[in-house]
Amino acid sequence: MKNYIFVFVLSFVAFAQAQVKYETFRSIKMDQSRDLKIQLPRNYEKNEDKMYPIIVVLDADYLFEPVAGNVDYFSYWEDMPEAIVVGVLQNKTRQEDGRYDQASYLPEGKGADFYEFIAQELLPYINDSYRTAQMRMIIGHDYTSNFINYFLFKEDPIFQAYINLSPELAPTMDERITNALTSINKDIWYYVATATEDTGAINKQLTELDTQLQTIENPTLNYGFDNFEGSSHYTLVARAIPRAFEFIFAKYRPISKKIYQEEILPLETSPYEFLTDLYDMVEELYGVKRQIRMNDFMAIATAIQKKELWEDMEPLGRLAIKEHPQSMLGYYFLGFGYEQLGEPRKALKAYESGFSLDEAVFLTKDYMLDKVNKIKEDFGY
Repeated sequence: MKNYIFVFVLSFVAFAQAQVKYETFRSIKMDQSRDLKIQLPRNYEKNEDKMYPIIVVLDADYLFEPVAGNVDYFSYWEDMPEAIVVGVLQNKTRQEDGRYDQASYLPEGKGADFYEFIAQELLPYINDSYRTAQMRMIIGHDYTSNFINYFLFKEDPIFQAYINLSPELAPTMDERITNALTSINKDIWYYVATATEDTGAINKQLTELDTQLQTIENPTLNYGFDNFEGSSHYTLVARAIPRAFEFIFAKYRPISKKIYQEEILPLETSPYEFLTDLYDMVEELYGVKRQIRMNDFMAIATAIQKKELWEDMEPLGRLAIKEHPQSMLGYYFLGFGYEQLGEPRKALKAYESGFSLDEAVFLTKDYMLDKVNKIKEDFGY
């Protein structure tokens, strides 16, 4: 009997545009109002049960648009989860917001107030106002990038991911960062970017910090560093933001040919279990439960076929039916698996059950009908 060779097929859906809101928040901690920019994901209003990570952007006067644009782009192609982007405008308050004591090098005065504003007012407000997942990220540039590290020093940090764009570190900050990342006992993503044409003192300090951080042996730390060739203190931002998202959401992205060839095919265990473990890990790491992509189903089905593990095709089919109940994909997996196991009656029933459902990837109603007719012809049903 001929075997149909599974292929990778990506399908995409067009969405409405992401929504940007402008709000003014009255801070009791700071005794002043602060202007915010908030980008909600596409179709936020329609997806009433969906939860979204929070990305807080300092220096939002110029950082908000490049961050929000990359979030919208990456999430459109399913390379990261959709997220709520919250920008804090600091054009007139930047220096006071990041102020630290010249002896302890920790936030003082307005800087301490700004820290409490983020931790005790802004984040609770966003959590109360929008549907938020557990993962939180924070992004800053030079002076404000130094500031974001203060959130790392709590016993239980309120942010899980830190994007440091050419941070202008306070004295002793490098040592404090190293100590914090060494002892942290929860999953943390820590990304630092500099460039060869960055401010000389900053580039030198960050390359030295990288040398320190590379030696940390902590299984909960995910550390990334870039020293961009030819970029300046300001142009590195456009290169660093997408690189940071690629780094942080590496495990979220669809199964690639590289993962298929280097991780799935050499497996001594079940490819089906690899798929379920992968999505369990994504939910644990990012706090987002997502529907299993059809492309990922196809990758696993291809591996099952190549390894001739036909018993795995039944649980894969049932999972596909659960994840995509309107699609014929799961019933095709069931039928194909039963055929290989020599159970034509079960295969026939599966193909007939899927015939009236929505077409998917390479599957069409004509193809499913051909499968039904071929079994009837071969076995006289």
